[in-house]
Amino acid sequence: MSAIGELEPVRGGPLFRPLSAEDEEQQPDEIESLCLSCYRNGVTRLLLTKIPFFREIIVSSFTCGSCAWSNTEIQPAGRIQEQGVRYTLAVTARQDMNREVVKTDCATARIPELDFEIPAFSQKGALTTIEGIIDRAVAGLEQDQPVRRAADKGVAGKIDEFIGKLKQLKEVDSSFTFIIDDPSGNSFVENPRAPQKDDALVVTHYRRTAQQDAMLGLETEETDENPADSVEDLRNEVLQFNTNCPECNAPANTNMKLVQIPHFKEVVIMATNCEACGHRTNEVKSGGAIEPLGTRITLHVTDPSDMTRDILKSETCSVEIPELEFELGMGVLGGKFTTLEGLLKDIRDLIVKNPFTLGDSSTPSRMEKLQEFGRKVHQIMEGHMEAHFILDDPAGNSYLQNVYAPEEDPELKVEHYERTFAQNEELGLNDMRTEGYETGLTSEQ
Repeated sequence: MSAIGELEPVRGGPLFRPLSAEDEEQQPDEIESLCLSCYRNGVTRLLLTKIPFFREIIVSSFTCGSCAWSNTEIQPAGRIQEQGVRYTLAVTARQDMNREVVKTDCATARIPELDFEIPAFSQKGALTTIEGIIDRAVAGLEQDQPVRRAADKGVAGKIDEFIGKLKQLKEVDSSFTFIIDDPSGNSFVENPRAPQKDDALVVTHYRRTAQQDAMLGLETEETDENPADSVEDLRNEVLQFNTNCPECNAPANTNMKLVQIPHFKEVVIMATNCEACGHRTNEVKSGGAIEPLGTRITLHVTDPSDMTRDILKSETCSVEIPELEFELGMGVLGGKFTTLEGLLKDIRDLIVKNPFTLGDSSTPSRMEKLQEFGRKVHQIMEGHMEAHFILDDPAGNSYLQNVYAPEEDPELKVEHYERTFAQNEELGLNDMRTEGYETGLTSEQ
């Protein structure tokens, strides 16, 4: 496709809209562009939409009226995420083949049972289903089969046999594992049970390696080993640095402040305000190191006054409400320093206000399930329903206010536990050596 100009947001409305047939204003933008097959002009249609429980994407479709060539692909509308993501799905039923999948250019798709892998950058990004990814792989393998049969019948026969195995997967006669691994963090596999946890789907966030950063075109900035400002100066000063708005990409400023939380530790609060589109965002990061033990905080919510408790949820913290059969994984909603009521409102908005509850994208059963979840969260905030609110942070950097401090809170339970190997691996601690490393380097030399 040829280069296209910048898209201007609809005046008075959001740039990215939920996909819905009822929204007459949400029509694809049509742009005349060059066909790479016949080199005549065709039409590119761009649709800016949202994926529920995920983020914004750009769906583009090109068709040429002269040679009938067509091409469809997706591009993430956001930036590369701070961590990579890996989705591992146990496909056990035929309906699992209909799960929606966002696969970016740099994502790798694997089926270990067949030793099958679609390497990164071998396909364009796609918004499809698991069955669609398998069909796409089958079409790619079948494309050059006539030439292979003429050149080497043995190789062509083995590929035909493998194509048969891929097609057999679509019937789901036996379970298999489907894995999407995306270092950019912009791929996605649908959870049809949302907002509840999907036991068949495991989502893992991980730190990219230096090779993966290089593959994505990222470079690690060198830090100043002798900062001029002391910690005391940072506590009394609001730092400001230039950035871009995550919504409209206009230049904006991010303010950063080091804050001491009573009876806890220091945290870094960052807030961004865009004067161009009015978008505001805030984020909280721990100002200290990873604790020796993980922390599990359980609060029995019995009174509306509990909603005013201060809460610090780090990026590594997961949230669980057993009475609602709800679990929020680490990394979702990012780091936040707010009240319990504020966090519950964010959770309710994340679950209830998503495109699958609107227009032709919704189903009555799913809509009723999400609306019932929103009603129960509202009952908890109003004090009409008791519930247990659980924060589980392997890094030990989350906090829930004890209103009786320094005395014990009868409704608050704080447990410290030894992290598992998998949790240490996710935090990057298994390969981190802070003691005796100089001796080890000397012996290796």
